[in-house]
Amino acid sequence: MTVALIRPLVVRTVAVSDPDDLLARLPDAAPYAWIRHGEGLVGWGEAARAAVPPGPGRFDWARGWLSSLFAGARIEDEVGMPGSGPVAFGSFTFDADAAGTVLVVPRVVLARRNGRAWLTTIGDGAFDLVTPPSAPGRIRYGDGSLSAPQWEHRVARAVRRIRDGMLDKVVLARDLTAVAERDIDPRVLLERLAERYPECYTFSVDGLVGATPELLVRHTGQAVESLVLAGTTPRGAHPADDAARGAALFASQKDRHEHACAVASVREALAPLCSALDVPDRPELLVLPNVQHLASRVTGRLSDGASVLDVVAAMHPTAAVGGTPTGAALRVIRELEGMDRAGYSGPVGWIDSRGDGEWGIALRCAYVSGRRARLFAGCGIMAGSDPASELAEAQAKLRVMRYALEG
Repeated sequence: MTVALIRPLVVRTVAVSDPDDLLARLPDAAPYAWIRHGEGLVGWGEAARAAVPPGPGRFDWARGWLSSLFAGARIEDEVGMPGSGPVAFGSFTFDADAAGTVLVVPRVVLARRNGRAWLTTIGDGAFDLVTPPSAPGRIRYGDGSLSAPQWEHRVARAVRRIRDGMLDKVVLARDLTAVAERDIDPRVLLERLAERYPECYTFSVDGLVGATPELLVRHTGQAVESLVLAGTTPRGAHPADDAARGAALFASQKDRHEHACAVASVREALAPLCSALDVPDRPELLVLPNVQHLASRVTGRLSDGASVLDVVAAMHPTAAVGGTPTGAALRVIRELEGMDRAGYSGPVGWIDSRGDGEWGIALRCAYVSGRRARLFAGCGIMAGSDPASELAEAQAKLRVMRYALEG
């Protein structure tokens, strides 16, 4: 079902003075956000919304809906930068056959980038009252779809599948439930995440809130960029321990192979779309407050001016969130994971009327509704994986959203 609140869209973008703190400008109602190092976009209200039908053609449907919507809009844009003019925020489910993919064009978008700031309004661009965010209070946690021992057992079964030659890698996710003392204000989570994890992309789309370290694609004109993460270790207890863990991760045959699989899947997806593609020979170490990752930044130039959604469609699901080979990994996920991921590990981000945008993989995130939240984490399972170690890695990743809830 598709709902358009204002049709045709009447859009106006004007330059404004630097808002300094984008998140502080968000009202209480259903915030939209995409922030890194204080730059990005925040939005509120709804000028248009689409519930994207599930199925293999969902990205084509989404692009067609947006093209029609934006083509009929009356746009006055005095800024002319990626993210100015009308912008849609979106969240795609991990599984193409699952319902829940959504695109929303906010009534108001406030943005800052590269020393410039702008405000986009659609229609009357209603400015809701900004009230101070309030903390959710005490948090109680419970098992999600599987208990920790049950999940370890599923990991062991996945390892056996890999050792039997059915596949090279599979990513298994687990969830955790949380119930707060009071309603959870997404703005509190966004502020905490943006402050503690400035290197990540802090996002909020239709109740899905998180801070992902993984940039699926940045599309500016014909330039594309992707940050591939695969291979993880927790941070150390002190600097020497931290350095030793990083060195062990870099030297780990298991983690290097997992990372190579992820990079290969991105190369294979981007190569047909690009006239030039630069893929690093070896990964770097990305150090975050809770974990360290093996990371590779892939850059390229599109050969045909494809929309960012075309690139997202070609890349999802990457080996970093699904596995290799993709078909076999998805079958094992459906057999063993025991839950619906919804938007977790699916593409999340924004797109403007020029086809530019930034999309990440929805990691380190939770679905928030009232007093309840559903937290997610996932681990890449290889032939040498140990279930207890994978559980510890998942728990380290869950600490991101636990911190966001607890402060």
